[in-house]
Amino acid sequence: MKRVLLLCLGLLVLSFTLLGSLSSEEALPLSPSQVADVAASVDASSTPPLPANTYPVIKVIDGDTISIIKEGRTVTLRLIGLDTPETVDPRKPVQCFGKAASDKAKELLTGKTVRIEFDVSQGTLDKYGRTLAYVFLSNGTLFNEYMIAEGYGHEYTYNLPYKYQKEFKEAQRRAREEEKGLWADGTCAGDTKKPAAS
Repeated sequence: MKRVLLLCLGLLVLSFTLLGSLSSEEALPLSPSQVADVAASVDASSTPPLPANTYPVIKVIDGDTISIIKEGRTVTLRLIGLDTPETVDPRKPVQCFGKAASDKAKELLTGKTVRIEFDVSQGTLDKYGRTLAYVFLSNGTLFNEYMIAEGYGHEYTYNLPYKYQKEFKEAQRRAREEEKGLWADGTCAGDTKKPAAS
């Protein structure tokens, strides 16, 4: 199928090259049957699907919660092992470094396509009905771990150990040691429970 598409593309380029070399008086329009032949060779259904478990992000709710489109439906994901300071919980004020974490998530995820991975040790849904998952960027970066490593969130174990727990805990140790993001003295010094400075 790829060879056929490449052949058609090559023929189109050759056709345009030849037509471009003719003067405007010599250029002949394609006949309806020629247009039909070209249209038949370009089949919209031949567009390859997204790789398995890859979905478009339609909304970043905050640093640890996003929405994707999966099988034509909006699905809200709660990211496993990551807890970022609150920005949208109506019961709590915006927490220290919450806006920075939310902004970084929006920068990296808005309008992007991500790969998701589930973890049987965590179940499918959290208590709010959100799908639990790890999110990978198109370059292969594990987003959950990146946010912890850069100081945008804490490692978070809800109940049971999870697949990447060791890596996430190590990422948090390094971020704290290097005083990145929410660990810096000039931000929260690790205490995100306090309200954001106004």
